[in-house]
Amino acid sequence: MRAFLPRRRAVTILELAVVLTIIVILVSMLLPAYTSYQSRAEEAACLANLRNLYVAASGYLVANKSWPQIPAKQAVDEPVAYAKAWVQVLAPYGASHSVWICPTLQRSLQLTMEAVETDERYRIDFFATPFDDNEDTPRRKPRHPWFVEKAGVHGRGNLLILADGTTTSLSDLVEQAK
Repeated sequence: MRAFLPRRRAVTILELAVVLTIIVILVSMLLPAYTSYQSRAEEAACLANLRNLYVAASGYLVANKSWPQIPAKQAVDEPVAYAKAWVQVLAPYGASHSVWICPTLQRSLQLTMEAVETDERYRIDFFATPFDDNEDTPRRKPRHPWFVEKAGVHGRGNLLILADGTTTSLSDLVEQAK
């Protein structure tokens, strides 16, 4: 008498192909959502950096009774010296070098923060608006930008922070002005 052994069912190549196809479809559906969340998180981090710059500049204004007098022309002539001067002047008020770096731009350049600290790659990703040395000038117009992002990498144009502390994008500011 022959004993009946339970027959083991093996996975066929067709079943494996179907499972892999389903996984690929699910991943392709989730990838755009992931990149969208990543972009929004980086924009939020960039806006937080702008707020930190605003707080630091406000602290500087209170302590020194004037806006930092770093020549805007230096941004073109000596960009590394310009960047270092701004970092140095606002660092005591909480704006370290990392606050001056946009996470989206940093990711697109594929650089680490250590690489940005080197002299040949030292940069800041926000321009400061130049003002005279009158203590009231930077706050005179509430809709005047204090800091503007160099590269409009967030899809709505360059991000900026205004004298009243609100953050917006250049395209939104232009739209509001119409």
